[in-house]
Amino acid sequence: MPFVIGEACIDTTDRSCMEECPVDCIYEGDRKLYINPAECIDCGACELACPVEAITVDRKADPEFKQDAVRFFTEILPGRAEPLGNPGGAAKVDVIGVDTPMVSAF
Repeated sequence: MPFVIGEACIDTTDRSCMEECPVDCIYEGDRKLYINPAECIDCGACELACPVEAITVDRKADPEFKQDAVRFFTEILPGRAEPLGNPGGAAKVDVIGVDTPMVSAF
């Protein structure tokens, strides 16, 4: 998992990072954006584009947010029938509109 979006993104969701991502691996929940660790190519474009400095390389990321990013794609989110998985780009699924329980609790 090359990059992680942290707490500063909650209720901000500026989307500048999404515009810069060359592989469309940033997905939109309800209150926060999430980088798909299986789709990210570790280019760093998102980190530079983020106006609130919410994106960091995984080895420096808050462990809770690092694990939460994995859960967003591997666990069944509230109101969904199955995990999101690796759809091959956020444009294929549009806005997810729901967050992990951790982010929802903030």
